[in-house]
Amino acid sequence: MPKILLIEDDISFCKLLEKFLIKKTYEVTIAFSAAEARVAIKKESFDLILTDLRLPDSDGIGLMAEIKTAHPQVPVILMTGYSDVNTAVKAIKNGAADYISKPFNPDEVLLVITNALKASEEETEEVVVKEKKTTKKQTTADNEFVKGISIASKKLLDHIQLVSPTDMSVLIIGESGTGKEIIAKSIHQQSLRKNNNFIAVDCGAIPKELAASEFFGHLKGSFTGAISDKMGYFEAANGGTLFLDEIGNLSYENQIQLLRALQERKIKPVGSNKEINVDIRIITATNEDLREAVKNGDFREDLYHRINEFSILSPSLKEREEDLMVFADYFLEKANQQLNKEVIGFSPEVVSIFQNYNWPGNLRELQNCVKRSTLLSKGEFIESDVLPAEFFQIQKPTGSNDNFSLSENEREAIIQALSRAQNNKSEAAKLLKITRKTLYNKLKHYNID
Repeated sequence: MPKILLIEDDISFCKLLEKFLIKKTYEVTIAFSAAEARVAIKKESFDLILTDLRLPDSDGIGLMAEIKTAHPQVPVILMTGYSDVNTAVKAIKNGAADYISKPFNPDEVLLVITNALKASEEETEEVVVKEKKTTKKQTTADNEFVKGISIASKKLLDHIQLVSPTDMSVLIIGESGTGKEIIAKSIHQQSLRKNNNFIAVDCGAIPKELAASEFFGHLKGSFTGAISDKMGYFEAANGGTLFLDEIGNLSYENQIQLLRALQERKIKPVGSNKEINVDIRIITATNEDLREAVKNGDFREDLYHRINEFSILSPSLKEREEDLMVFADYFLEKANQQLNKEVIGFSPEVVSIFQNYNWPGNLRELQNCVKRSTLLSKGEFIESDVLPAEFFQIQKPTGSNDNFSLSENEREAIIQALSRAQNNKSEAAKLLKITRKTLYNKLKHYNID
């Protein structure tokens, strides 16, 4: 019988969920605060921990970090309100097994718990048989970085291998969705700090009033709402790597605080007079032109040079077209594992559609598309009928001409939309986001029956 630790400060909800889980043959221990949870974890071992994101004396993410440090094999699931979903998603990148958005239905709770326990069991079995099955492909965080075959990918890999063993500060530049955090993790995993923490921070999600507390921590009572001591990101990453994503979103005041900490390698928690020495490596990322921000006075020049000892360009999917199906196959394998599916590959039509699509969302869009398509696929191959509607919309020419310079692509898009709509012209027009009259004109123009 799996043992679950349920951490929730809403007593009535906690009791209700406890009864439901016991009814489903789980052994449940409840805690109404982080302090109670710590005591419970010291007393006994658990197969899974289910914690609310917001607790009276701590936050679920901080507590999760403590638990994962002491018990890395125990899956932790976060319960969160819709307003905290982005925070929960970020937590998954830092070790959470999954999250559930409140309000949730009983079936969803069971599914998430079952999947987390199953994944934990498989991970344990994988460790046992690892040496016997060295050729088995795995999609764990350790090999999330996919080696492409394009010139841009090879250059990226060379730069990662070159800078990883050093302690240089790295600035990763690239469009949104190109995998900047994956690059940062790869640098950390190939560095001398790989056995210590990798802490990822989304600078755009931190209110400027709370930035000092988030970065450097605070003491209980140091300001309204500081109901307990809090460890900051710098201290949590001590000995390891601190990854600051979208650093251009930091306010000018926060930039000054960050610069001082990086220069002195000392931090002072809010409300404390004691300085703490920190030994961290800084990796930052941005999709902005920080040099332009420096010129405009929006970003400090001294901080820019401090974080940019070495810069790496994270290429867009458009710049690494040869890698498209390499990534698609990788995401398919990952989706198969996550969704318990056995889709073999992509139909020739889908490969053609992928190759003709612009991919404005880069790797993130590709991963989402493959995962969704894998879920919807009923056969052994992903077919065009499970692709999102945007793949059948007419792509506008990049130039200023309106004389159908992409006429062949446009004709193909119309044919694909008609096929998907089973020749229903009204539905095809909706897929293409044009009027029925415009569609008829284009059918006539391209001699499409």
